[in-house]
Amino acid sequence: MSEADPTHSPLARDQRATYPSLRGKRVLVTGGGSGIGAGMVEGFVRQDAQVTFFDIAEEDSSALVESLKDADIPPVFQRLDLTDVAAIQSAIHALIDEHGAFDVLINNAANDDRHTIEQVTPEYWDNRIAVNLRHLFFAAQAVIPGMKAQGGGVIVNLGSISWHLALEELTLYQTCKAGIEGLTRSFARELGPHNIRSVCIVPGNVKTPRQMQWYTPEGEAEIVKAQCLEGRLLPDDIAAMALFLASDDARLVTGHEYFVDAGWR
Repeated sequence: MSEADPTHSPLARDQRATYPSLRGKRVLVTGGGSGIGAGMVEGFVRQDAQVTFFDIAEEDSSALVESLKDADIPPVFQRLDLTDVAAIQSAIHALIDEHGAFDVLINNAANDDRHTIEQVTPEYWDNRIAVNLRHLFFAAQAVIPGMKAQGGGVIVNLGSISWHLALEELTLYQTCKAGIEGLTRSFARELGPHNIRSVCIVPGNVKTPRQMQWYTPEGEAEIVKAQCLEGRLLPDDIAAMALFLASDDARLVTGHEYFVDAGWR
């Protein structure tokens, strides 16, 4: 089948699922200004959720807010450096004090810069852990008390297919992404008694402007060939899984990873 085949075309927005249980929910997305994160923001906004997102990229984030300004509940952008744990927790606590507890946390932000083992210094190690793993824990730590107090919530962590495939020049990124799956399970066990669910989405290779810097048309063709399904994954495809997992339709779903990778092997 070709890319023109409708079975491989993105689903039209008016054909996507609606989850009444997400209407009005307070949602926090990290790294929501572009790529998969922007898909998350758009997806939850379409559900009439109250979306706040953190990002360091002001231009992309402001453009996203502008594109969604006519939504019933437009998203709110706050510039934040997620490597600053004190700033993360201070911002979250201030938002909770002003608007109430968050119902959903989407731990999305990450950076997959390439590197060799020989290039890694202690300083770069610490930076990559801060960028790709540490903030997930501390953002969750800040939202959990409010979730407990209101009787539940959902934490959605973003993993990666990369470490499952053992891709090259991503040692620290893959180490963090493997750790995220362990973090997800730990949260699920400890927070389950409080009706707080913890899940992990494992995206395949998603077509975003950032990812396109790494791939030639030939490289893209190789990815599609390695998938069980033809076509290129888009941020909407990842957001679709997040919307389901965050909704009450998934009320007894926790502690596991959910691959959205077109069967990439």
